[in-house]
Amino acid sequence: MQVQLVDLVKDFGQTVAVDHVNLTIKDGALTGLLGPSGCGKSTTLYMISGLEQPTSGKILFDGEDVTEVPAEERGIGLVFQNYALYPHMTVQQNIMFPLVNAKVKKEEALARCMEMAKLVKVDDLLKRKPSQLSGGQQQRVAIARALVKQPKVLLLDEPLSNLDARLRLEMREEIRRIQKETGVTTIFVTHDQEEAMSITDEIVLMKKGVIQQQCFPQRMYLEPANQFVAGFLGNPPMNFVEVQAEQGMIRLNEAQYPVQEDISGTVLAGIRPESFTLGEELTVLVESVEIRGRDQLITFTLNATPVHALIDSVHLVKAGAPLSLAIKGKRIYLFDKESGRRLNKEFKYE
Repeated sequence: MQVQLVDLVKDFGQTVAVDHVNLTIKDGALTGLLGPSGCGKSTTLYMISGLEQPTSGKILFDGEDVTEVPAEERGIGLVFQNYALYPHMTVQQNIMFPLVNAKVKKEEALARCMEMAKLVKVDDLLKRKPSQLSGGQQQRVAIARALVKQPKVLLLDEPLSNLDARLRLEMREEIRRIQKETGVTTIFVTHDQEEAMSITDEIVLMKKGVIQQQCFPQRMYLEPANQFVAGFLGNPPMNFVEVQAEQGMIRLNEAQYPVQEDISGTVLAGIRPESFTLGEELTVLVESVEIRGRDQLITFTLNATPVHALIDSVHLVKAGAPLSLAIKGKRIYLFDKESGRRLNKEFKYE
């Protein structure tokens, strides 16, 4: 099922949560709606589901306008952040509930329940109630309940936010496996960039109700469209340093780096912490060192701006000592200081 949003707007009066969004979600893909709190991603999801009505614009499922179609008739499965399982029902009853509601014959409902329970690996928990399940198990049951209806679109709203770190890792892998096995078009809302980058086919990054960039995860990371995208993706985040571009060059401390000839004036240079390596391009004074296991986070100053670098822990680095560094592939992103627009062209990756 292909999902299209055409000039979609949701205006709550004092806030425009979704601002003229145009988006196509590919059939059979797992697409992540990513962004900070309040960016409009959950509101977008709820309009796709039919739980929220848009102020204007259209929602199309395989070219058919479903904007006015009630939620229960859209053929969607929805998994909420809090799972929303019925506490007085067993796992089996929870999974079967949508089918009982739809008056599906008991034999067929039971067969479909068992099929979904096996798919999400809760077939040995069917007689338990939600209070007897872990958070991860409850999430699996919620997904099974959403899938048992054989939806055309599966919608997941921050499905992993209530789980601990280990379970989040396990469940995001399971969601990817389940999506691959079923082939259902899936839209996954999250504020966690690592979740989005690890399991999605495509990321849609939003800010204040507006799509900033839409592409597959690696491209968004390597070729951010603007300063917001560059700063949102990456942990630790990208460093931004004010520089002067003159005659095709910029200066970082005592080092000079080439830039496009048509870029001039005061701009922001963006450098990812992992782009630094030991080398002979520029010398800095190490201000602090934080050991992180295989990496160490080094803090120093470039152009009067605090900057972080990730350096392999095998190298001995001491606070208060000078350090010679280089920038891998001279990979420096340049952004307009006022608008945040990306100025320099794509890099070549080897």
